[in-house]
Amino acid sequence: MKIEDSQPLNIKSWSPEDRPREKLLLKGTSALSDAELIAILIGSGTAKLSAVDVAKKVLAHVENNLDSLARLSVKELMKAKGIGEAKAITIVAALELGRRRKDQSPEEKPKIESSKNAFDLIQGELIDLPHEEFWVILLNRANRLIKKKRISEGGVSGTVADPKIIFKFAVEELASGIIVAHNHPSGNLKPSDSDIILTKKLKEAGKVLEIPLLDHLIIARNGYFSFTDESLI
Repeated sequence: MKIEDSQPLNIKSWSPEDRPREKLLLKGTSALSDAELIAILIGSGTAKLSAVDVAKKVLAHVENNLDSLARLSVKELMKAKGIGEAKAITIVAALELGRRRKDQSPEEKPKIESSKNAFDLIQGELIDLPHEEFWVILLNRANRLIKKKRISEGGVSGTVADPKIIFKFAVEELASGIIVAHNHPSGNLKPSDSDIILTKKLKEAGKVLEIPLLDHLIIARNGYFSFTDESLI
């Protein structure tokens, strides 16, 4: 691969919105050309070529085909002017990550449409515990799972759940709704006074933050109790 030098181009003299890194921050990855993305990977050019120019010449050698570029070895990439071993390895590694991502089709997150769906999702975390734990299930607008997270754990007779912590996680994950759950190791599915008070607090906080509390489950080995099913939310 023989790549001829062109006239000097200093990226620092470009408008900030035309520099690859700044352009990515301002406009997002989709606004960048293949050459600009590769330029970010290699970081620098030569005395006479900018990183973008080097990237353009590398792409020209494979007729601007990223699939063909991904087939080049480190040694083949190093034949390009301005591409040393470290830069070649970076390009190969980045393209390999892209290939692996393509091979791994994203699994669709489960959709929660009932208290039974929520119970099935969370029971494995709680049903056999000898102590109480409090968990939150974070959902998107389609009621699909974003994440489930343990909030606290306590003793045999109780645990403390702080609404501020619960909604902090919900806000951080951009949740559109939450379901909370905790277990009763005793097997008693009747909600305690503190369970009822906490549920009311979470319901009110959810209204203010526009992240509604969709249900509160109490889980034991013999089944579960749903505040929503019992019209307590």
